[in-house]
Amino acid sequence: MGTNDEWWRSAVIYQVYPRSFADSDGDGFGDLPGIASRLDHLADLGVDAVWLSPFYPSPQADAGYDVADYRSVDPLFGTLGDFDKLVARAKELGLRIIVDLVPNHSSDEHEWFRAAVAGGPGHPMRERYVFQDGRGPGGDEPPGGWASVFGGPAWTRITEPDGRPGQWYLHLFDVRQPDFNWDHPAVRAEFDDILRFWLDRGVDGFRVDVAHGLVKQLDRIDWAGGSSGPVVFDPHAEAPPMWDQETVHDIYREWRSVLDSYGPDRILVAEAWVEPPERLARYVRPDEMHQAFNFEYLLAPWEADALRPLIARSLAAGAGVGAPTTWVLSNHDVVRHASRLGFPTDEAPRTGVGADDPQPDAELGLRRARAATLLMLALPGAAYLYQGEELGLPEHTTLPDDVRQDPTWRRSSFTSRGRDGCRVPVPWRSDAPAYGFSPTGASWLPQPPAYGELAPDRQRGVDGSTLELYRAALRLRRERGLGLGELTILGPDAGAVLSVRNGSTLVVANTGTEPVRLPDGAWPLLSSGPIGPGGTVPGDTTVWASV
Repeated sequence: MGTNDEWWRSAVIYQVYPRSFADSDGDGFGDLPGIASRLDHLADLGVDAVWLSPFYPSPQADAGYDVADYRSVDPLFGTLGDFDKLVARAKELGLRIIVDLVPNHSSDEHEWFRAAVAGGPGHPMRERYVFQDGRGPGGDEPPGGWASVFGGPAWTRITEPDGRPGQWYLHLFDVRQPDFNWDHPAVRAEFDDILRFWLDRGVDGFRVDVAHGLVKQLDRIDWAGGSSGPVVFDPHAEAPPMWDQETVHDIYREWRSVLDSYGPDRILVAEAWVEPPERLARYVRPDEMHQAFNFEYLLAPWEADALRPLIARSLAAGAGVGAPTTWVLSNHDVVRHASRLGFPTDEAPRTGVGADDPQPDAELGLRRARAATLLMLALPGAAYLYQGEELGLPEHTTLPDDVRQDPTWRRSSFTSRGRDGCRVPVPWRSDAPAYGFSPTGASWLPQPPAYGELAPDRQRGVDGSTLELYRAALRLRRERGLGLGELTILGPDAGAVLSVRNGSTLVVANTGTEPVRLPDGAWPLLSSGPIGPGGTVPGDTTVWASV
C-alpha cells in the first residue's frame, strides 16, 4: 500500500452515502451511528478508507449538497459527538475518514446568503455570492445565458426587502444552491478555516465537490453553451466560462499548504469532470490535490478497444505529474455499473432509468460489472467503490416517479429521472424490515425486491458470490502490491481481449463473446466468473493469473 504517509497512492476507498447506508433510529434515513455500526463490514471487506457524502445541516434540497452550516452535523444524521465516535471507531479498525466538502455553492439557508438577501442591493454580503442586475426593461431578464446543470436557467431573481423584484443570483445547480464568489477574500478565508475545523477533528482528507467549477469568468455571462456533462478541453474551441478555469488551481495550492501543515498523510480528492486525462492531471500536480476521479474511465464502454488506450493515456498523464490514477466505476451521481453495463453500449444511460424506459439485462450487467471491477482493481493507482457495489446491487430502474427527490427530475420538467435510482438504501439482512437498513422498516426510498437476495447474510462465505469476489480481490490486490505496480499492456493492439501485466500478475479481460485461452504457464488466482474448459476465459469475464 506504499508508505503510511502516501497511503493514498494505492488506497481502495469506499463511498458511504449517509442517508442510504444504515439507519440506527428507525426514521427511514441513514445516520452517523448507523454508519459506525457497520464499519466492521468495511474493515472485513478490506478497504483502506471511507468517504462520507455530506452530513452537514441542510434543507436537503439536493440531498445535503446544499450546505447551510459547514461546521456541524444535520440532526437527521446525528451530532458532532456522533461524528467523533464514528472517527474513533474507524481508527480502531484501521480505516481513514474522508469527508465531502462543497465549496462551489452553499444552501440558500446559509447565514451569509440570508444576510445578503436581507441587506439589499450593495450590501457587502452580496459580494460573497454572484449577484447581478437583470437586463431589459426593469431588469426583468436574466443577466446572462448560463444554464443550470439540473436544467433551466442558472439565474434566479430575488425579492428585495422592500418587496420589489430585485437582483439575480447565480446557481449552476439547484435554485437553492447559490454559487460563491471565489474572487472574494472572505470566501477563501472561510474555507481555509473550515478545512482546519475538520482536520482538527481527525479527518484524513476531503473529497471536493465540483472542484473544476469554483472560478467563473463573469465577463462572459452572455455565453450560451451547455453547462452539464464532462468538460472536454479543446485548445481550438472556446472553453466554457464556468468550468476548469486556470486560477482555480491557486485555490488548491493554498488548500494543499493547509493540509500539509497537519502532516503529509492528509489528502484532497478532486471531483472534476474534465477530459482528457492530460487536462485532469493538472489538478494533481505535486503542490495541488492528491487524487482526481477518472470519470472518463467510468463512462467508457465495456470494450477492450476503448479501455486499452484510455488506461495507457491515464497512467501516462498521472505519471507526468507524479500522481496516481484514481479509478472508479460507480458513485451517487451515475447509474450503478451492475445495471449500466447491462444495456447495449450505445444505449447505456448515465443517469435516470424509469419503469417505462428500456430495462437492462440484469444477468449480463452483473457479469460485466464483476469483470469490470476485477480489471479496475488490478490497475496501479487508487480505486473507489460505491456502497453496495460489493453486493452486486443494481440500479432501482423501476422506482416510482412519485417518490423521486432528485431536483433534476423537477428542474428538467420531469424528463430526466435523475439519480435517485443509485441512492436507494443498502440491504443488510434478507429477512429483516427494509432488509436490515432500518429497524422499523422505514426507508426514504423504496428498495427493489432483488435487494433481499443480495444482502450480505446471503453472500458472506458463499463461494462465487459478489461479496466474496470483492473480498478476495482486495486481499490479493494488497498481497501482490497491484496498487503500486507497473502496468504493461500486452498485445494485440486491437480486439475484444485486454491483457495486461502488473508485476507477476497477468490480467485477462475478455469483453467479447468468444472464449480465449490463458497463456501457457499462467496459474489462475481469481476470476470474475467460472473459467471454461482447458483454462479458457469466457466472454465478459476477467481473470487474474500468476505468471
